[in-house]
Amino acid sequence: MQTDDGIVVCKLRGRLKQGSKEGDLAAIGDRVLVSLVEDGQGLIDTIQPRKRMISRLAPLPRGEYEQIIIANPDQIVFVFSCAEPAPRTRMLDRFLIIAEERSIPALIIANKTDLVTMEYARELFDHYADIGYSLIYSSVPIGKGIAQLKEELIGKISALAGPSGAGKSSLLNAIQPGLGLTIQKVSQTTGKGKHTTVASELFPLEGGGYVADTPGLKALALWDIEPEELDGYFPEIRPLVAQCQFSDCTHSHEPSCAVIEAVENGEIHPQRYDSYLRLRFGEE
Repeated sequence: MQTDDGIVVCKLRGRLKQGSKEGDLAAIGDRVLVSLVEDGQGLIDTIQPRKRMISRLAPLPRGEYEQIIIANPDQIVFVFSCAEPAPRTRMLDRFLIIAEERSIPALIIANKTDLVTMEYARELFDHYADIGYSLIYSSVPIGKGIAQLKEELIGKISALAGPSGAGKSSLLNAIQPGLGLTIQKVSQTTGKGKHTTVASELFPLEGGGYVADTPGLKALALWDIEPEELDGYFPEIRPLVAQCQFSDCTHSHEPSCAVIEAVENGEIHPQRYDSYLRLRFGEE
């Protein structure tokens, strides 16, 4: 537990463990009140209400359990490469839905711009900025976007996510020497267990704030989002829903559909619309 006096090893008070457990009692990112005991360790007296969290359902012998990946993040930073590996924009779209559903601000990092032309990079990612997401183009070898990313991280609790090879570790090393290597080592260690295992850890930033790799996010399903709710988590689709002729419009084939018209008029990016349809009808 991080306190004003440094890190203190803490345990939960017994009374906090009483009653039925439908989810993790305490998780990284929680804000708690602790009491110090004689051996220099501490007891967690109170867990303050969470403003937001990223969680998933973990299977148990009797039902399911809500596993908290990180509590109280100020933002989620999604790192995707422009090449090597090729950008997986459908994965990014799914991640953005998770951020939207949990009301967590999202920051998109389009990394490895040195491997492509900026024209091509903008073709891949500019439409995310057009619909309101924060977007940084970055490259470690040429130092592009590093200072901007560091500024966005300082003073905040940031959860990092993205496919393997996108360059998270290199970016973090560029921001703070050794940070990315430390996180990578922890992630590799925790990732050797069963696929249902999730272990995150907060790492302090020089100048304030924390970053956490989120190993469970890559496999995170939209477990608490119904298909008919999806249009509400696409910022460019959301304001058009009320303009459709039918209240139960799926935006796939119906006449007088404002969303289809917006796609045909170039107001909604075709890749985003394709992601919506695939998720809406369970094709991905």
